[in-house]
Amino acid sequence: MAAVSPPQQQEQESASLSKKRKQKRKRRVHDPELERLDSLPWNSSLRDKEEDDTFSLFIGSGDLDGGFLSLEEIDEANYGLDVPGPKKKVSDKKSKSKKEKLKEVTKGSAEDVEAEPADEMAEEKNAKAKKKKKKNKKRKAKTAQQGEESTVVSDGKDDEEEEMLEEAEAYSEFYAWNELRLHPLLMKSISRLGFKEPTPIQRACIPAAAHQGKDVIGAAETGSGKTLAFGLPILQRLLEEREKAANMIQEKGEEAEKFAPKGVLRALIITPTRELALQVTDHLKEVSKGINVRVVPIVGGMSAEKQERLLKTRPEIIVGTPGRLWELISEGEKHLVELHSLSFFVLDEADRMVEAGHFRELQSIIEMLPMTTGVTKGQSQNTQNCVTVSSLSRKKRQTFVFSATLALSADFRKKLKRGSLKSKQPAEGLNSIEILSERAGMRPNAAIIDLTNASILAKNLEESFIECREEDKDSYLYYILSIHGEGRTIVFCTSIAALRHISSLLRILGINVSTLHAQMQQRARLKAIDRFRANEHGILVATDVAARGLDIPGVRTVVHYQLPHSAEVYVHRSGRTARASSDGCSIALISPNDSSKFASLCKSFAKESIKQFPLENSYLPEVMKRLSLARQIDKILRKDSQERANKSWLERSAESLELVMENYDSEEERVNNFKQKKASSNQLKKLQQELNLLLSRPLRPKSFSHRYPAAAGVTHLIQHQFEELAKQNVGGNLVSGENKRRKLMVIGQDCMEPLQALRNAGHEVHMDVKEMAEKRRNVESLRRKRKEEKKRLRDQRRKQKKKLEGRQ
Repeated sequence: MAAVSPPQQQEQESASLSKKRKQKRKRRVHDPELERLDSLPWNSSLRDKEEDDTFSLFIGSGDLDGGFLSLEEIDEANYGLDVPGPKKKVSDKKSKSKKEKLKEVTKGSAEDVEAEPADEMAEEKNAKAKKKKKKNKKRKAKTAQQGEESTVVSDGKDDEEEEMLEEAEAYSEFYAWNELRLHPLLMKSISRLGFKEPTPIQRACIPAAAHQGKDVIGAAETGSGKTLAFGLPILQRLLEEREKAANMIQEKGEEAEKFAPKGVLRALIITPTRELALQVTDHLKEVSKGINVRVVPIVGGMSAEKQERLLKTRPEIIVGTPGRLWELISEGEKHLVELHSLSFFVLDEADRMVEAGHFRELQSIIEMLPMTTGVTKGQSQNTQNCVTVSSLSRKKRQTFVFSATLALSADFRKKLKRGSLKSKQPAEGLNSIEILSERAGMRPNAAIIDLTNASILAKNLEESFIECREEDKDSYLYYILSIHGEGRTIVFCTSIAALRHISSLLRILGINVSTLHAQMQQRARLKAIDRFRANEHGILVATDVAARGLDIPGVRTVVHYQLPHSAEVYVHRSGRTARASSDGCSIALISPNDSSKFASLCKSFAKESIKQFPLENSYLPEVMKRLSLARQIDKILRKDSQERANKSWLERSAESLELVMENYDSEEERVNNFKQKKASSNQLKKLQQELNLLLSRPLRPKSFSHRYPAAAGVTHLIQHQFEELAKQNVGGNLVSGENKRRKLMVIGQDCMEPLQALRNAGHEVHMDVKEMAEKRRNVESLRRKRKEEKKRLRDQRRKQKKKLEGRQ
């Protein structure tokens, strides 16, 4: 064989290499997967040395085979990957722009790739186009299904973002509460209830009670938020103990449960009235929503069996009245007897607690409380060997005493420190709240917070009075309710007899009123309060049962039909209006007998002058006429009801004794009785028709003219009405070309709020005790002289009559 020269050998080797390359290219054509991968826009994995661009590594030069794809260039369709659809719906424009970018990249990279035969490239392009069409169809179907889900998810995310923004705005509005360092759950409840900032009593009490653990004696005006002032510290401590117990459970296990015991009584809140107890319960339940703290009311007038069932749930907080609490304690109710676990003892409206009828039962309850320091002889063995509450978690019991009025001696703290106030000492020389505080276990370092001003009454309350005779009080009350009947009104009486008299007269006059007094059943009381709350212009006639603690929004006016027996009750009565920074008005009906009493009340509140409520005397003749008819109707109705009651009582008694009732009246007596009943019924119908005729017409002044409303002078009521009409006309209520039916307005009668009338036309009257007392003496002496004159004239007529008889 001839030897092969080196150049020939090199040519042979190059030919064999070219054959191998062609074979590889043919394999690529036959293998579609390799062809698809080669067609992708690969970037170079090595950086070109000649280029100084730092980003050339990611762009690629295209000189070398192999490389990588950036994330933006990857198309899952090219790789046959099933990537889940996007959470947010991508617009078609964005997807188109990405496809265009990929096409541009593929064009640029195709120029750098080695040239291949035209027929092979055409076949590859056709295969690629077919596969892309199929995969694009699949992708469109998937995106269409996932699009609906993505829109729902995106809407949900948008809603969550909106809620987060709203919560952030809400917390920014309630920034003032952050100073008190309350638990986040409590802050959430406060924002939900809409309390934007704490009241002064809350700002002063919460840090001392919740963070310093002090006892508190607090006094503030009515409607100042005293319920949350002691309610928030109680809930704050319960939440802190739970968090501490949760942390200890993680570290020490089950032993840490003693730090936050469940099912034991932690707080006992005592109030003087049932309505106040139920109201405090409602407030605490609203704040403790989502905190899992049970609050239960224990009051009289309700089923004791039901309350015992509620106590079996072992609530942490109990709100009650002294009578029913002591009744259940004396019967041995387990949850109430175990007072060794008590961490909070609260006395609300403490000044009323020491009055007759409450202090004995309250004293019995207080005597059962364990001493705050150490174990004494008087404690029971059960308290000494207490296992349910550990000594670590059983801090010193906190005592809260709250009232609208407060009067403490200068050396009150010293007496508490010395322990000189003993229950055996007589109450003479000591303030009642001082005795109550010491017996309840008040500590010497107690925080005394007195936010009452010199007048004690609310700042936004405007007081006024009307001087009238005792028999004319009904007329002036009807005048106030008919002329100034805007907003809710409470009329206070000192006796139930006066309450029944007023309510019957007002109902006869067509005014719907609710009543509230101590002799009513609890269910009837609650219904009366609910009716009063439901009516925007409701009227409640009540005794002093409703004077304390009732928080009813929208009470604009308080009328003192009868003056209270003490200044404290007057404060609490007037405190039903002008609550929580709103304004209000109180009107006292003062008879000559009450003038000196009212003057002394004003002096106790440091008031030298008080406004006299403006009256339009031109209305009074028609008011008096209506009242006289109502009194006559009421007299007949009362007589009939009394006769029916006596007859029914006699019949019931006879039935119980199984006796047969026989009528021994003669026929003539029966006829007379029948005639009298018929005459009284006819008279009643006549009076009712006459009164209904008067009530069908609006209440107008005596000198009112239909043609000329201002002929007799423009009163402040008519002036106010003309101003309202002018505002309506300016506001465009009278639209030209349209016959719209408008609300009927009666010129001469308008319901203006008493507060507005007082501000418009009320004038100050100086209240001097000596002057009022002298005025009262003058009135009494004048009455005495009139009586003596009448008696003299009567005796004189009798003597003349006897002389005439003797002559005959």
